[in-house]
Amino acid sequence: MSFQDRSIIVTGASSGLGAALAQAFAKQGGRLTLFARREAELEATAGLCREIGGEATTVTGDVKSVEDCRRLVETAVATYGGLDVLVANAGVSMWAKFEDVTDTAMFRELIEVNYLGVVNCVHAALPHLKERRGVVAAVSSIQGKIPVPLHTGYVASKHALQGFLDTLRGELRDTGVDVITAIPHW
Repeated sequence: MSFQDRSIIVTGASSGLGAALAQAFAKQGGRLTLFARREAELEATAGLCREIGGEATTVTGDVKSVEDCRRLVETAVATYGGLDVLVANAGVSMWAKFEDVTDTAMFRELIEVNYLGVVNCVHAALPHLKERRGVVAAVSSIQGKIPVPLHTGYVASKHALQGFLDTLRGELRDTGVDVITAIPHW
């Protein structure tokens, strides 16, 4: 797929893999809508994308918020006339032995960001992706396939994400929308 002049959303674009993906799409001529909670870092990523010749607009928000995800998609569509690619990259992790966890609220956060955050973004984006026969690309983890000690909540959230994406792929088989799951390892 050529990304030249394609409207692309990248969540979690303020740092790490999201920022790197945004810059890679910018180098290929993508028209980016970047999304994250940290406004200053998000603007810095957008600035780097513009420096290498890409178009980039930003939306500050949280994937846990259905309204923020709707606003994200509406911004991309209004700015670039549609949506071709949703890169659902935002995520959080954990490092703790389950028996040492003192507050299980961490598990709710992992599910809300790593799983429901993708659901929220896909739900808002899907009608627009269907119009252009676009792509849902979600960043999961090898831990969505195998258990890893000290990551009980993270592994559970990525297993949920994996199940969602596999099922969605089947449901969208005849719509022209592709569902891609990236499964990075350490």
